[in-house]
Amino acid sequence: MTSTAPEPELAAPSVRSLLLLSIPAVVIGVVSALTLWAVDELAAVIDDGIWTSLPKALGIDPSSGWWIFLILTVTGLAVGLTVWLVPGHAGPDSATTDLVSTPLKVGAVPSLALAAVLGLAGGVSLGPENPIIAINVSLLVALVGRLWKAVPARIVMLMAAAGTIGALFGTPVAAALVFTGVVAAVKGGGALWDKLFLPLVSAAAGSLTMTLLAHPHFGIPMPSYTQVTGWDVLAALIIGVVSTALGLLGAVLFPLIHRAFHALRHPLLVTLAGGVVLGLLGALGGPITLFKGLEQMGTLVVNRADYPTGQLVLIIVVKLAALLVAASAGFRGGRVFPAVFIGAAIGTLAVALVPGIPLPVAVAAGVFGITLAVTRDGWIAIFIGVAVTQNLLVLPILSLAVLPAWLMVTKAPEFLIKPATLTPTSPRAAGGAGR
Repeated sequence: MTSTAPEPELAAPSVRSLLLLSIPAVVIGVVSALTLWAVDELAAVIDDGIWTSLPKALGIDPSSGWWIFLILTVTGLAVGLTVWLVPGHAGPDSATTDLVSTPLKVGAVPSLALAAVLGLAGGVSLGPENPIIAINVSLLVALVGRLWKAVPARIVMLMAAAGTIGALFGTPVAAALVFTGVVAAVKGGGALWDKLFLPLVSAAAGSLTMTLLAHPHFGIPMPSYTQVTGWDVLAALIIGVVSTALGLLGAVLFPLIHRAFHALRHPLLVTLAGGVVLGLLGALGGPITLFKGLEQMGTLVVNRADYPTGQLVLIIVVKLAALLVAASAGFRGGRVFPAVFIGAAIGTLAVALVPGIPLPVAVAAGVFGITLAVTRDGWIAIFIGVAVTQNLLVLPILSLAVLPAWLMVTKAPEFLIKPATLTPTSPRAAGGAGR
């Protein structure tokens, strides 16, 4: 990392400035949600064409192994061509970026959007979170910099990211939890809630806009759970630790797999090889292991009786491998959504092995554990565990389970590729010319 001069402290905002800045905050939240909705809708149209309409017209079963292999291989080819040839080269490798990163040059945004849409539609095991946050942050920092020059770029960046996270999860609570630590580290700017005020306004606008457009939800229909027992807490602790350990295993393997794919050096070869491997994994695990995993997670848990223990183990192994390959092979996408699917599968497996464990407890603990390992954020891990089960009784259980799990992750490898682990490549082959 290059050293930079320390940024000046932000002045503590007045009530008047917070009210005035709420106007661009609302606009930023709405625009962030509209961008996410547009990307999702475009991906859904392509998805329907290659996984439903085309197979139906050809008389092909889209769940057959050879069709899954073909589509994912072609997707790898298409994303590789985008990273290689399209101006901007789809921005930086998503494996190297945090959820919220430095704005890109606007010229890189179209190619990043194209690569993300192709991956989402083609069944790649990554979510939209990293690319869509990068797209919104980059566009809105540039736009607001022209229209509202008095608004600091750092504030715009926080508002755009918060608006996108609010839209992704359908609630501003997720953004509040993600940004509590971020804004607390910002020098100056008044009290914590002074710093959180504008991101929360943006997150609320984004979540409300997305709710009106698409009704997003994380929740899975669950059996009722009305009483916490000591055995439930013990089960959550064990499941959470196991799920966290699996996530940390992925973090250890991540740089090794990333290095192996990038040894091919050329972006077309990297993503094409990734598409081939993802196709083989998809053919092995079946359609349930494809895509970002949100809809598939609900199908798996609701229809858990249709999946014997051995198949659940296979699904977990295949999905984790698919996440590692997709994140390592140059595809553009986030790691949170597929991790949540894996966590739900771990919880479902726990109930299959020990039927006495309440399903909401098992699924919440499984989701929480691996999400913590992937995000290194206890608040967001607890939030997603509660959001998936839609049961507040799991909140105190997860608040206890986070303690041993955090001790596991605090000094463990991150689920992120650091610059020191990157394979040297030419700027063009690495897709870095558009940075």
